[in-house]
Order: sequence, then C-alpha cells, then structure tokens
Amino acid sequence: MRQGVLDLRAFYASPLGAVTRQMISRKVVEAWSSVDGLDLLVMGYATPFVGTWAARARRAVAAMPAAQGVEPWPTGAGNQACLVDETALPLRNALFDRVLAVHALEESDNPRALLREVWRVLSPSGRVILAVTARHGLWADAEDTPFGHGRPFSRRQLERLLGEADLAPVGWTRALYAPPVPWMSRWAEGFEQVGARLWPPFAGIILIEAIKTTFAVLPRGVKVGAVVRPAFQPVPIGRTLAPGSSPRQASPPPAGLNRKGTRS
Repeated sequence: MRQGVLDLRAFYASPLGAVTRQMISRKVVEAWSSVDGLDLLVMGYATPFVGTWAARARRAVAAMPAAQGVEPWPTGAGNQACLVDETALPLRNALFDRVLAVHALEESDNPRALLREVWRVLSPSGRVILAVTARHGLWADAEDTPFGHGRPFSRRQLERLLGEADLAPVGWTRALYAPPVPWMSRWAEGFEQVGARLWPPFAGIILIEAIKTTFAVLPRGVKVGAVVRPAFQPVPIGRTLAPGSSPRQASPPPAGLNRKGTRS
C-alpha cells in the first residue's frame, strides 16, 4: 500500500525532509540545467523537487497515483496536479520532453507497466529521471521516512527494468549519504561531500536518467537485409542543389501533386 499524500507532505515539511529535498533537487538540476520551453511531467510525489523551477516550463503537470492521493500544486496558482491510474495515464502519446518520477516506483504494484506509460507519454527526444531508494543504503530501513517503504532497487535492477520498458539508461548518480536521523540533518552537506568519495555504495538514493528507445518497423513482406526501394523515384523540379547547400533550400514540388505523385 502506498503512503498517503498527507504523510509525504508532513515529511517534506520537517527539517530532515527539507535536507532531502535539497540534495535530490540539486542532482536533478545538475542533469537538467533548464526546462525552459519544455513540457514537464512529475510523477509519484515529485513536486517538492521542482519548486519554482517548473514555472519556466511550457507545460508542467503533476500526476499523483490514486492510492496515494493528490494535493493542489503549485501553491498559490492554478492547479496543475491530477489523480491518475499510474498504469493508464490520461495523457496523449509523446507529450512530454522531461519526466521526473520520485516515490513512484518503489510502492507500485506494477513497476514495468508504470515505466511503459512513461515511455508512451515521453517524446522521441525526451528524458526521464527516476529517483528511488537504494537497496544497500541506510534509508531503505528508515520507516519514519518515505524511503523506508516499498521495494528498494539496485542500479542493475533499475537498468534491467528500464530496458524491459524500452528506456535506455544514459547516466546515474547517488544522493543522501547522511544517516536518516533528524538531528543529523544539520551536517548533511558534509556527509554528502565526504560520502560520495569514501562510501558511495551506502547512499540512500539512486537517480538514474534514461531516454526513449524506438525501433524501425519493416514493411510487411520485407525480410531483414532486403533493400527497400521507394515506389517513386525523385525527379528534378527546375534546379539542383548547389554544393554544400541544405536540402531544405531546394524548390518545393509543383502545385497539384500530392504525396502519391498523382495530380490533385
């Protein structure tokens, strides 16, 4: 069962939650320096990690699982959050350039189906970042935090799961080296710097970035290795391209011809 949105909100309002938000947000910004003019989707409970950063996106939507509950977002503006079935998002194909998923995978009943939905709504050049609890980290057993619930992952498990959803990992990093104890939060910055060098396997969070992979489909009846010839050969239409010029500078086809080569 997923944690409720009220419990998640209470954690991120605490000092330990504020440190957690800072450490993970920093990694996301390092990976995506800007979302200006892009379409952004945040899944699970990822709104604490975008803040005002999402305001520069062309479109920003927060999709929160039905079992978790939803809260209005962003604060003080028109609501852009919705309650969804995480395995059947009410969003059209290839809509988003960036997807950030936090507290999404660990407690999902069907992580593979969730990632297939991410693949579906991601644009061909889109990127997704998953932030999940690390299997060998101290935070996996911290039941007083949101990261101590559900199933933690190792990097290899994440990569295999992404591959099954046709998402190709392109980079990964770790965060949260400080112990998940409230009074330790004041030294979190020091733990973050030292831990990355001395004990990287014990980080609490793994962040992995992936891109959408697509596959070419052969026409029916064409075998692999066969040469596919176009039905119509290109015909010069007045002038040829100058050396070094772009194909976009060529003259347009004559009016009255459609794509099949017949006169309209």
